Amino acid sequence: MIFGKKTDVDFDNLPKHIGIIMDGNGRWARRRGLPRSAGHAAGADNFKKIVSFCGKIGISHLTVYAFSTENWRRTEDEVAALMKLLDEYLKRAYAELEGKNVKVRIIGERGMLDEGIQKSIRALEEHTKNNTGLALNIALSYGGRQEIVNAVKRAARDVLDGRISEKDIDEKYISSLMYTAGQPDPDLIIRPSGEMRLSNFLVWQSAYSEFWFSRVLWPSFSDKLMLKAIEEYQARNRRFGGN
Repeated sequence: MIFGKKTDVDFDNLPKHIGIIMDGNGRWARRRGLPRSAGHAAGADNFKKIVSFCGKIGISHLTVYAFSTENWRRTEDEVAALMKLLDEYLKRAYAELEGKNVKVRIIGERGMLDEGIQKSIRALEEHTKNNTGLALNIALSYGGRQEIVNAVKRAARDVLDGRISEKDIDEKYISSLMYTAGQPDPDLIIRPSGEMRLSNFLVWQSAYSEFWFSRVLWPSFSDKLMLKAIEEYQARNRRFGGN
């Protein structure tokens, strides 16, 4: 039993890095006759609960897909509501993360965000940079293909400037140019909502990730389901291309 929940999870063999595609907020709201903004608010509340739970059970790295580069194409009202939620989270994060030892990083195309939000992001990262517990990456204005494009551009500049030669470019070098450089690749990627695709999330890093899908929409995703996903992950035989 953990936190009142029966589980067969081996807490000495947890995935080092979990990725979550937080999907289904709009559908959750529609089924309840609520505006999409209410679904995003419920999803944001659940995000905070799941982050806290992951920290308590000992997950070392967690990356959540909060807002993709493609999400900028949504209606102006919906984008504004999402940015308002983000702004509120950043302002409240100091109090909400107090004593939880969480290190926060925002990964993605920050230049597309409002300057005030960018300033709040820098302040929160600076405030939590020395924390040694859960490393929380929030993928915001993020696209996996764009991340790879950015890495290729940096590699080209390094070659042109003479810092490296073409033969120095290998998987390890490219990984060092990713937003998650220095962190383990995700062992497990979870996607609620019934969709079964990556949707441009951690494209490079997920080469050998295990996947776990659920039809439950993100605002209803629970600690119990998190434990179930980890339990099923632990039952798999990860061979990384071997026999």
